[in-house]
Amino acid sequence: MRIALTSILVLTAVACSPEAPQPEAAPAPESAADLHDRLLVMDTHLDTPANFSKADFDILADNPSVLGSVQVDLPKMQRGGLDGGFWVIFTPQGPLDAESYEAAKQAALTRGDEIQAMVAANPDSFEMAYTSADAGRIAAAGKRIVYQSMENSYPIGTDLSLVEVFYDKGLRMIGPVHFRDNQFADSATDFSASDHGGLSPLGEELIKEANRLGMILDGSHAADSTVDDMIALSATPLILSHTGVKAVYDHPRNIDDALMRKIADDGGVIQINAYGGYLEPLEPTPERQAALDALEVEFDGISPLTADDETRERYFARREEVDAAFPAPRSTFEKFIEHLLHALEIVGPDHVGMGADWDGGGGVEGMEDVSFLPKVTERLLAEGYTEAEIQKFWSGNMLRLMEQAEAAKQGPSAE
Repeated sequence: MRIALTSILVLTAVACSPEAPQPEAAPAPESAADLHDRLLVMDTHLDTPANFSKADFDILADNPSVLGSVQVDLPKMQRGGLDGGFWVIFTPQGPLDAESYEAAKQAALTRGDEIQAMVAANPDSFEMAYTSADAGRIAAAGKRIVYQSMENSYPIGTDLSLVEVFYDKGLRMIGPVHFRDNQFADSATDFSASDHGGLSPLGEELIKEANRLGMILDGSHAADSTVDDMIALSATPLILSHTGVKAVYDHPRNIDDALMRKIADDGGVIQINAYGGYLEPLEPTPERQAALDALEVEFDGISPLTADDETRERYFARREEVDAAFPAPRSTFEKFIEHLLHALEIVGPDHVGMGADWDGGGGVEGMEDVSFLPKVTERLLAEGYTEAEIQKFWSGNMLRLMEQAEAAKQGPSAE
């Protein structure tokens, strides 16, 4: 009885004593979606300005997604956590003569004005950015970041003073060439016999002028020889704003491991695209191929990139009809990830980022528009990358290049 009574007294004392402190529950681990929402997320190649002149497109509306051409608007950016990036002034390559240069210049100036007008019309949602420091400030204010870039310097013609004209209007990234060789450089996809062997003498002056002004230089679409020349000549590292890797798919637009390492060793950054035709070989169905062949006959083999405005408009209208009737084969999110992970393996998270070519042909099954971007963060976490490394991927690496370009502008060469 003595033992039992003692036990009862002890239990009573414990029950009557103040409640013993309980250990705090560990906080629930942060989800990939929550992490993505906290990060500064940017893409270096948004072709969305091509939609600004279309009557049925509204940047504030949740437009029906169309793979490759209607993938970025404010609601999709909000769902996907996309804070902004580089909005592209793109001009198709045309003849190398004074009249064509003038027409291209006017088209590029108009596109730049459309970007500015979109921002001015929506000041609560978007803001123009001009320096590396602007990105964080604009995002913190709850707005979307709008830097400007130029894909194809063809509109500059032979008058390099125009580079500063575009810079004064907000241009902060410039790439010398697109699908075909031009007055500045050789293209990765032009196999004619008229190569410069990389940069032309005028192209070398373009690089120097971009350095002087403090602009990032973009080697996307450039031949390997052009990229080599740009690395050798530029005072600051290069970006490839949207590209793939040859080790996964040996396409002329993609870069091999050796060139990737060379760009990274120079401090540059490779931004991985989601353009299906550069991710893997995609064979059209016989019906689609027949429709494309008929389109070629209908337009007598004229390239839409060199045609006059009226012909180009008719061509793309007919091409949309073909695409609607016989959809193009699509690449997949997993194939995009394969390119991305290979680049990260070769050069590491200090030199890789995102440039999916939204609204310029990019997008894959499983990542049809920018609302799906949190999937990329989720995958990088699953692969073992840290928050700091993922932040570099989404914006840190690109902003570092911008800071370097700005610092070069402040040096003696800018005086």
